[in-house]
Amino acid sequence: MMQMETVSTRLTETVEDVRPIRMADDHRWALAEIDRYVAEEPAVGTPDGNRFEVLSILIAAHEERTFPIAEADPIEILQFAAMGHAPAELGHPLGSRARASEILSRKSPLTLARIRIISEAWHLPIAVLAAP
Repeated sequence: MMQMETVSTRLTETVEDVRPIRMADDHRWALAEIDRYVAEEPAVGTPDGNRFEVLSILIAAHEERTFPIAEADPIEILQFAAMGHAPAELGHPLGSRARASEILSRKSPLTLARIRIISEAWHLPIAVLAAP
């Protein structure tokens, strides 16, 4: 019986001073509110802990709707990974700098064999390089 009372109590708890995030002002407000908890995250199940959790969920949902992140294609991922590296660093596992340049400029395809070589040499997941 005690367990049922605990569940019932949890379901009836309310979170104070929380509102939907619809506009940029609401988003700024929610971020400022959650900032209060950054230095020390409140304990789960406490009023502050519940408020922190609800605000986090609302902020995440709003940001997913408002600021969608497009998936990068494999060449973009490879270009990003190549930043700060000399062309020879990608060219070496592929056999030549020219081949690496052709792949990065989309003049030569990123074949499965090349994906495996790059994945092993640069420690990139095959799945991100083989994505459609």
